[in-house]
Amino acid sequence: MRFQKPLVRGRLLKRYKRFLADVTLDCGTTVTATCPNTGSMLGLAAPGMTVWLSESDSPTRKYRHTWELVEAAPAAASGKGAVLAGINTGHPNRIVSEAIAAGAIQELGGYAGLRREVKYGSNSRIDLLLEDPARGLCYVEVKNVHLSRKAGLAEFPDSVTERGAKHLAELSEMVRAGHRAVMLFLVQRGDAKRFSLAADIDPAYAKAFALATTAGVEALAYRCKLSPAEIRIDKAIPIVV
Repeated sequence: MRFQKPLVRGRLLKRYKRFLADVTLDCGTTVTATCPNTGSMLGLAAPGMTVWLSESDSPTRKYRHTWELVEAAPAAASGKGAVLAGINTGHPNRIVSEAIAAGAIQELGGYAGLRREVKYGSNSRIDLLLEDPARGLCYVEVKNVHLSRKAGLAEFPDSVTERGAKHLAELSEMVRAGHRAVMLFLVQRGDAKRFSLAADIDPAYAKAFALATTAGVEALAYRCKLSPAEIRIDKAIPIVV
């Protein structure tokens, strides 16, 4: 996924009301940007951090800027500098869709069609629905991952997510109905070497994940390469439970 325009860099002043952030741009101007992330953004929203914003020319938007990336410190001393982390939870479906079309996610290849945001379950929408006359249906739920508290380890979630647990239960129902169901964790930080659940943050989600995988829901974790120009799938990383 390429950004339509080059991102602009700035310094985070504060994140507040969950969906807003004040940022001083490198040019010296202070702007209020939308923060498209409902989670806690643990470790990624401290004042003074370097952030990257996209800018819209739409006359109907209240805030022209959107927070896209943050330069995060490595989870442990590694001799390396800051790592880019993607915080915009509106992008993962597009990133994964493009990767499937390009054949970059082998486990999800070979389907004739792909649709996004299709109604299913109990008043929900599946992120991606893969369809094929011979292979049937594959329901794919995508979660954005940017939390890292240990070197090389990405974790989800960064806050309690009842909605996420509900999605896992609905994926299980699709398996019981005879379909394929996949939970895909999209890790938007390039320093991740493996993925795990943050069971201490949300034990209920960890339990729901265990029940879902026992029921036959598949789980995948893919790491991204990020830059101020684009975000794209890099490689699969192992899931450790």
